[in-house]
Amino acid sequence: MASDFHEVRFPLDVSLGSRGGPVRRTDIVTLASGREHRNSRWAGSRRRYDAGLGVRTVDALHAVIAFFEERRGRLYGFRFRDRTDWRSGPPSKEPTPLDQRIGAGDGQTRSFQLVKSYGSSFAPYSRAIVKPVGGTVRIAVNGIEQNVGSGFNCDPTTGLVAFTAPPPSGAVITAGFAFDVPVRFDTDELDIDLSTFDAGGIPQIPLIEIVP
Repeated sequence: MASDFHEVRFPLDVSLGSRGGPVRRTDIVTLASGREHRNSRWAGSRRRYDAGLGVRTVDALHAVIAFFEERRGRLYGFRFRDRTDWRSGPPSKEPTPLDQRIGAGDGQTRSFQLVKSYGSSFAPYSRAIVKPVGGTVRIAVNGIEQNVGSGFNCDPTTGLVAFTAPPPSGAVITAGFAFDVPVRFDTDELDIDLSTFDAGGIPQIPLIEIVP
């Protein structure tokens, strides 16, 4: 992803007015008896957004056009703030080092991927977090918070946590963080009609998550 990804965030004021969320693909076959066979075509979900709803002024539209041109349309990916899901816990709460379990020590492994789990009772879904926000990552080992630098470092471009010393065997490793979604434009053309925009029309600016 590194060579075709720009570590820059889509204009925040526009993204806060966008719409969208996770998408899944499920095949459903209905038998003559009425019973169904269901099969998931994707191992994980993929998020789609329409950022057009966040464009309220011509100046904001100008900023989006400049951003689109610099990304060369669909060519380069970028960061996007999902206003409904951008922290390791609820969006209204600051991250704590106990929010998410990201692994267990074995006395040898030093690197762990940031993840966020959804659900708890039946079949929790674990999502890799590959674009954490720099300076927000907090890590704990067996409930004891570790110091950035002396205890661990986190790569904000991959979400990999690297410990200076491997956590002991059986140690529970937890994390808290803010994060962005890696996305790209899902079009090579921005079709903008200023006459309808002035009358309240909203341009469509489709974005789609880049699967790591």
